Amino acid sequence: MATGFFWDERCFWHSGGNYAFMSPVGGLVQPTAAGGLPENPETKRRLKNLLEVTGLWRELSPSGAEPVTREDLFRIHAGDFLSEFRTLSRKGGGETGLRAPYGPDGYDIALQSAGLVKAALFSVLDGTYRNAYALSRPPGHHCLPDWQNGFCLLANIAIAIEAALAEGRAERIAVLDWDVHHGNGTEAIFYERPDVLTVSMHQERNYPLDTGDFGDRGRGPGEGNNLNIPLPPGSGHESWVRALNVLALPAIRAFRPDLVVVACGFDAAAFDPLSRTLATVETFREMTRATMELADGICGGRIAMAHEGGYSEMYVPFCGHATLAEMAGSAIDAPDPFSETLEKRQPSRRFNAFVDGLIDEMAAAL
Repeated sequence: MATGFFWDERCFWHSGGNYAFMSPVGGLVQPTAAGGLPENPETKRRLKNLLEVTGLWRELSPSGAEPVTREDLFRIHAGDFLSEFRTLSRKGGGETGLRAPYGPDGYDIALQSAGLVKAALFSVLDGTYRNAYALSRPPGHHCLPDWQNGFCLLANIAIAIEAALAEGRAERIAVLDWDVHHGNGTEAIFYERPDVLTVSMHQERNYPLDTGDFGDRGRGPGEGNNLNIPLPPGSGHESWVRALNVLALPAIRAFRPDLVVVACGFDAAAFDPLSRTLATVETFREMTRATMELADGICGGRIAMAHEGGYSEMYVPFCGHATLAEMAGSAIDAPDPFSETLEKRQPSRRFNAFVDGLIDEMAAAL
């Protein structure tokens, strides 16, 4: 069975507003030559281009998808929020949250992005593909039901999950978020739910600054169904892979979902401007492989991935290519141009031992 790959050119056309990196232009903040936020289309477009150039594209099954429906939206998002978003979008754009501006047609493009994620989930659940990847943009894992945040305009993964549950396509779904920033939106939406497990691996106190604590485990019927794995700045390949294998995957195995959804951010990579971690192409290859092996044993290999963060235009395509090659079982490789450099820049044994201790403490507390 081929790996599904869902994308849409319109998602590359989303524009962010008058920012210089993470600050609005004005006062003493001078506009930059590039303009806009770090979240830009080139990381995603260059990933698609690399897939075509290496030939891996021909081993995938690429297609588009329909935008999500109003019914899909209202399962997650408040009506007033959606109305304001749509109105401002059709007036030329605006900003109704924090660091989440949008331009003309932002609302419609966000519907399209969420639609790609929904199609990826549904295609795996109905058996069309064994696994699937959505090249979704704008991203979604920071968006709350009534508040946009951190480049995220709609809660893409949550919308897709609720649609799948509502239609009886699944009974239990696990979200594994390895974006370097805490998946606070997804967490908040499912925090009291027994049918959705949310696991977030992230750099501690990166973004948002006030969420992502290990002690936040869910509430009420969802008690124990949320797991945060905060890793310290400087964590590298060894720590990310170990945290996945010691903490994240055992939690998913115990939950026994019908589907694993990966919030696939590549911003834990060493060259990313919005993190201080040292993951590499091989980190994402190994995490994908380990997650697939887990899914083989508990849910027939059913995995859907939704693209989230990752802001190095040069490096994200290589991380994404390795992930998709692993998903497709392909021998086609796009060698990491910085593998030798990054191997030498990995944390010291002493630092890795320190992080191992933190991981072991979290494991003992579960």
